[in-house]
Amino acid sequence: MSNSSSITQFLLLPFTDTRELQLLHFWLFLGIYLAALLGNGLIITTIAWDKHLHTPMYFFLLNLALLDLGSISTTVPKSMANSLWYTRAISYSGCVAQLFTFSFLIVAEYFLLTVMSYDRYVAICKPLHYGTLLGSRACVHMAAAAWATGFLNALLHTANTFSLPLCKGNALGQFFCEIPQILKLSCSHSYLRELGLLVVSACLVFMCCIFIVVSYVQILRAVLRIPSEQGRHKAFSTCLPHLAVISLFAGTSFFAYLKPPSISSPSLDLLVSVLYSLIPPTLNPLIYSMRNRELKDALRKLMEGCI
Repeated sequence: MSNSSSITQFLLLPFTDTRELQLLHFWLFLGIYLAALLGNGLIITTIAWDKHLHTPMYFFLLNLALLDLGSISTTVPKSMANSLWYTRAISYSGCVAQLFTFSFLIVAEYFLLTVMSYDRYVAICKPLHYGTLLGSRACVHMAAAAWATGFLNALLHTANTFSLPLCKGNALGQFFCEIPQILKLSCSHSYLRELGLLVVSACLVFMCCIFIVVSYVQILRAVLRIPSEQGRHKAFSTCLPHLAVISLFAGTSFFAYLKPPSISSPSLDLLVSVLYSLIPPTLNPLIYSMRNRELKDALRKLMEGCI
C-alpha cells in the first residue's frame, strides 16, 4: 500500500510483453506520428504562407492543426520511448504534465470544433452578415476562448485529481496518464468530487454537440434550398470535411468514456484509447485536404515553390 506522497512514478500499460511486438509497436507508432506531423505541419505552413487562405475558416483550421499536433505529441513519443527502452515507467511530474496537457488540448479541440460549426453556419445561412459576425477580431476572440476554456478545465481537473490520496498502487490501465485511471488508484471518497467535475465537463461537451447538430440541421436546410447544383456542391465541399472530423473525434472519444462496463476490458480500452488519441490527429489533415480545392491548390503552389 502506498499514498500519493510516496509515489514517485506511475507504470503505464504496455501493449505487449513480447520484445519483438514492442519493437513493432514502436515502428507503427513512429509511422503514425510522422504522418500526423507531416499532415498537420503542411496545413499550418500552407495556411500561414498563402494569403488567399487568410480567412476565418482557414484560421480556425490552422488552430485545429496546432491542437492536433500538440495532443498526439503529448502521448505518442512517451509510449514509443517506453517500448523502445523496454520500460513502463513515467515520473510523477511527467504524468501530471501529460494529463494536464492532453486534457487541455482535447477540451480546447471540442470547443474549437463548435466554433468552426458556427463559422460554417454563418457562411451558408447568413452570408450577408459573415464579414460582420466573423471579423478578424471576433475570430481571434473565439479561438482564444476555446484555448482558454481548455486550459482552465485542464487546470481544475489536474489539480483536483492529483490532490486525492492514492493508495492502490501506481499501475495505470492505459498507455498514457488520464483522469479515470488515476481515480481508480484513489482510496478516498474525495474522488466523488472529481467525478462531479467530470460530469459538469461532460455536460458542457454535450451542449457543444447539441449546438453542432442544430447548426448542421440549419445548414442542410439552407443547402437544399440552393437552386444550382454547383452551389450545393460547393457548400457541401466546405461542410462535409468538418462534419467528418467531428464525427470521428466525438464518436471515438464518446465510446471510450461512455461504453458499458459489461464490454470493458484492458485490451478493448487500449484499442479505443488509440482510436480517439491517435486516429483523429492523423486523419484530420487528409479529410480536410481531400475535398478542399483551395487548400490543395495552395499546397501544390507551396510544393512547387520549394522545388
